[in-house]
Amino acid sequence: MNEKSYTELMKASAMKRKKLKESYVLDLYIDMMLSEVLLKNEKEKLMKEIDDAIDEGNKPVFISLTNRYKELTKRFGT
Repeated sequence: MNEKSYTELMKASAMKRKKLKESYVLDLYIDMMLSEVLLKNEKEKLMKEIDDAIDEGNKPVFISLTNRYKELTKRFGT
């Protein structure tokens, strides 16, 4: 018979919970990193479009883009 003792079962259960917590934290960290990369990329894209609108003297596009930029920074608290 290959029955595990109560202590072995508790150790295995504790290790499983620990691995699940570590996995959750790692997934959360990866999600945060991806969100930051996407936010940075979107901000850079908007800034380039804003610069282009300034260079072209296109005020309506400039206003629209700056409003989008403000909303983006408000949404992500940056």
